[in-house]
Amino acid sequence: MGLKELENKSIYIIREAYAEFENPAVLWSTGKDSTTVLALCRKAFFGKIPFPVIHIDTGYKFKQMYEFRDRIADEWGLDLIIARNEEAMNAGVGPGDGKFECCTKLKTEALMQCLNKHGFDALLLAIRRDEHGIRAKERVFSPRDEEFRWNYRDQPLEMWDQYQAQSEGQSETGIHTRVHPILHWRELDVWEYIKQENIPVNPLYFARDGKRYRSLGCEPCTSPIDSNAKTIDEIVEELRTTKIAERAGRAQDKEKAFMMQKLRALGYM
Repeated sequence: MGLKELENKSIYIIREAYAEFENPAVLWSTGKDSTTVLALCRKAFFGKIPFPVIHIDTGYKFKQMYEFRDRIADEWGLDLIIARNEEAMNAGVGPGDGKFECCTKLKTEALMQCLNKHGFDALLLAIRRDEHGIRAKERVFSPRDEEFRWNYRDQPLEMWDQYQAQSEGQSETGIHTRVHPILHWRELDVWEYIKQENIPVNPLYFARDGKRYRSLGCEPCTSPIDSNAKTIDEIVEELRTTKIAERAGRAQDKEKAFMMQKLRALGYM
């Protein structure tokens, strides 16, 4: 599938979500994938994103991610919501408590609190099927129940680009739907699209002293990979030949299939 076909399908998904749901929002980690989704949203609505953008702040992100977030939010005129689990952060929850506990408290529960406060009934997320085996199980429109749980054994059927939204009033009961506009993309597609559309990306993705970050998360749980790719063209060439998994630099206990499935079943992104 070429970039134009990928773009067209993504824009169709974004517009479908906007038409089907009463109160959608989009999650933005400031990474390459979620920034690409923001760019697609802007293109879908002629330069303006007509719903809020949520950034989940754990307090452990790279300073370059915060700087990038604030700059792009200002340049693109985003309606930015910064979601934080203040109670957990004040209690000192962090990576030292274990990745499951930390991700659940600082990410999943922070998002849950944000949804409860604002009543969002749909969340657009920038996950891709090729990124992790568990994410390959997802549907484009993926419902979550009132406890935030994902039932990966019972998901809606999706055929011929027909997506099933939840019934009206689902936000009142806490039920929401995850919408995945770039689920069908590959990492290589994202970088080629970034180059084509001149989408801004965090400088941490580019090599410095023989190292670069391929996937961005919380600083204590993310490590750089060996790389000399200092430009988008060099990253694209690197991806054509590398055998290293995209999330190899992320905390490995969290990336194991069982742990990731357990986290996602509880509402992790």
